[in-house]
Amino acid sequence: MAYGPILIVDDEPQNLALMRQILAPHFRLVFANSGNEALSAASRHRPALVLLDVQMPDVDGYEVCRALKNDPRTASIPVIFVTGLADIGNEAAGFAAGAVDYICKPISPEIVLARVNTHLSLVRATELEASYRDAIAMLAEAGHYNDSDTGVHIWRMAAYARVLAQASGWVADHAAQLELAAPMHDTGKIGIPDQILCKPAKLDADEWVIMKTHPQIGYDILSKSEAPVMQLAAEVALRHHEKWDGTGYPDGLAGAAIPESARIVAIADVFDALTMKRPYKDPWPLDQVLANLRDGAGGHFESRLIQAFLDVLPQILDIKAHWDDREESLASAKASEKNS
Repeated sequence: MAYGPILIVDDEPQNLALMRQILAPHFRLVFANSGNEALSAASRHRPALVLLDVQMPDVDGYEVCRALKNDPRTASIPVIFVTGLADIGNEAAGFAAGAVDYICKPISPEIVLARVNTHLSLVRATELEASYRDAIAMLAEAGHYNDSDTGVHIWRMAAYARVLAQASGWVADHAAQLELAAPMHDTGKIGIPDQILCKPAKLDADEWVIMKTHPQIGYDILSKSEAPVMQLAAEVALRHHEKWDGTGYPDGLAGAAIPESARIVAIADVFDALTMKRPYKDPWPLDQVLANLRDGAGGHFESRLIQAFLDVLPQILDIKAHWDDREESLASAKASEKNS
């Protein structure tokens, strides 16, 4: 993955020369000797990192940093102040302007290299996370490629799964990972023939045999990655149709033999499916949906998780309202495009 250069800004030529000596063996560099030049260079080169002096004759570093942070094109670029202003008030002003770090002059080559490497590592981690999210979104959409009526279903049910996971005792980070994994639960449907997946009538016995292979297909795809979120997604894909009483598929697992991740996603998935409009049905009334979940406790679903879901129902309904509004906005935008 290619990254932009490091932009070094200082009005003193000897300071620019020293920075070049320290950093040029390791990184691509661009230079600016004033605040206005810095803003122009940042817009032109899209640097991965800015090393910025504070005291400059035209525009000071604080103002430059604020300008960078107020421009959507440069707002995400980390800024490190490199300055002789060393008191606490100056540091506080730098952080208030949007800087991520503060290096005091006279500079130490070792400290400059260490700070630059640390912040570039954070940049790379952020971009890698964005790449993971993009891949997750594509796999999730692939599983519903021929099911355009699901709308935002996969993202809404994933948010439900996160809330239920936390209510069940999962730590926040693990619950957030489940929210990322849950949308991929039907990835295996990309291996099901269209005539089965899109059939407008009930499936016959032979067709159901084929449909029931989609958990294994999803697992086979997702488990090839060693990334923890993909391993969790593979687990959910394989087991989200298992039932607490052992009557599910593909393996008829029962009780605690079903991973808790899949038990949670199953509840979130069914709740969302029942409360959403489909071509063949209107949304069920909330009372009817909740009655269905209660009836499924101990059979389809684990009773403990159903109770946890009911306990956080206000949060669930808030999420539903948010995503319903978003879905309505998307539908309106599509209608406007079609009519324009």
